[in-house]
Parts: sequence; structure tokens; C-alpha cells
Amino acid sequence: MIMKLDEIDVQILKMLQDNGKRSYTDIAQQLDVSEGTVRSRINRLLKEGVFEFIIHMDPNKIGLNVQVIIGIKTKLGHQEAIAAHLNDYPEVRFVGAFSGHHDLILQAYFKNNEDLVNFLNKELAKLEGIVAADVSIELKQYKDSFSYMIQEQD
Repeated sequence: MIMKLDEIDVQILKMLQDNGKRSYTDIAQQLDVSEGTVRSRINRLLKEGVFEFIIHMDPNKIGLNVQVIIGIKTKLGHQEAIAAHLNDYPEVRFVGAFSGHHDLILQAYFKNNEDLVNFLNKELAKLEGIVAADVSIELKQYKDSFSYMIQEQD
């Protein structure tokens, strides 16, 4: 079910998106509402799963120097089981089902190419129902964002 957001909710989300450490007091002052209003709105938005607070790390700065996108073709009827197995790997950050050439697409991070090759040849290879895997290694990153709220143009 889609939650109905009013203008105050949207403004709170935009402010937190801009700076997740912004205080309730600062948000309340900016929106000309009480701190209690901001607190209750944020708690409601969190409870309803509209957003979550996360720590976004730079993979390169923590030793994960190889980022890949892997497109996987599956045998009919195996997509769900393969996706469930992929969720168990700590290297895998994202798994999604897609239309088009690949049934599943995943994003994963590795320390080096050897760890990537081991993942492909030892882990993916043992999952029943994988027909093919298309590996794309990131060469250069231009944007990495978890911001989804589009800023309106005046």
C-alpha cells in the first residue's frame, strides 16, 4: 500500500536526504513546526518503511576495489531459489528480477579480481538453474546515490 505523504512529510524527507544527521530542532525551525511534530512524522515514516537510516560507505576506502554488475539467465522455475541463495552472500549488495535479457541482476563488491573469480567459479557455479552469467566490472563511477526524491525546479 502506498502511504500518502503531505508537504511536511516531503520536506522532512528532502532535508534528511540532504543531511541525514540534521537535528529534529533544525528541521522544525526550517519548517516552522514543533520538534514533536518532526519527531512523530519521522517515527511514522520509519515505521511505515518509507525510508530507513543507513550508513553509506565508499567501497574503495574499505578495501572493496572491484564492483560488478552480474546479469544472470536462469532456467524456468529457478529464479526465486537462485535469488534467495544470492541474498545469503555478503558480497552481494543488490539482487533484482528484471525483464529483458537477464532474469536476475545483482551488484556485488570484492576485494580483488581473484575474489570475484572465486565467487563466479565456486559459488555461482554450484547454484542449480543458472544458464549463464554476464559479468560487467565497473571501470569508473560517475554517480553513487541513494537519493530518490526529485528536487522540483522553480
